[in-house]
Amino acid sequence: MDSVTAKSRAGRAWRAVRTYVRRAPGTFVWLVILFATTVVLRHVSPHTANRILERHSTNLHYLSVSPVRVLITSGFYIAGGGWFFYFVLYNIFHVPAERWLGTARWLAVVLIAHVGATYISEGVLLWAIDHGMAPEKARYTLDYGVSYALAGIEAVLVYLITKPWRYLYLAGLLLFYGLGVVRSRDFTSIGHLSALLLGLACYPLTRSRSGSWDPAAAARALWHRLPRRGARADARTDARD
Repeated sequence: MDSVTAKSRAGRAWRAVRTYVRRAPGTFVWLVILFATTVVLRHVSPHTANRILERHSTNLHYLSVSPVRVLITSGFYIAGGGWFFYFVLYNIFHVPAERWLGTARWLAVVLIAHVGATYISEGVLLWAIDHGMAPEKARYTLDYGVSYALAGIEAVLVYLITKPWRYLYLAGLLLFYGLGVVRSRDFTSIGHLSALLLGLACYPLTRSRSGSWDPAAAARALWHRLPRRGARADARTDARD
């Protein structure tokens, strides 16, 4: 009986996981690709890894030579933080965004934020080079990763959160990415803030989407689901009886 119960629970768990993944297919396909590229980079020499990243970098040189290729492939590599770190972030931000918007609109926000922020940040870098504020070799600086797209998705989720919580969430995002620009003053931090603003500009993509998320209601629901101390004590008493 115990074996049957365990199998039944395992079956339910597997079906729940499969349903969870199917509701955000784009996010999990992306995570699989990121996992594969992360493994590859960890199993090659540092020199080879650097060459791979250079070939897929959206720096000024490659944006002028093969823009479409690098704009796509630069989003298949992780810059900073491990794969599991981004797995958690993707489940917090990308999964609810894709479920809410649908895969096509979610992908549109991803592309708008990633491509738009790349060109804005690299445009700032080009201006700095032309005005002698950055060295000429900066044209070949490595520029890859998924953080611009993530910032755009974080921003578009503002429209899913109910008032007044959306304003607190938005203020947190603006403070986080704004401080990044103030502290770093580099093209990457400008790219992150640009991606955030581009994500906010994707409001028209959200207007026809139903649904909302109330953090307070979610917290109350979670609180009511937690087992009470008295209930646990009664359960232990019944078990001893």
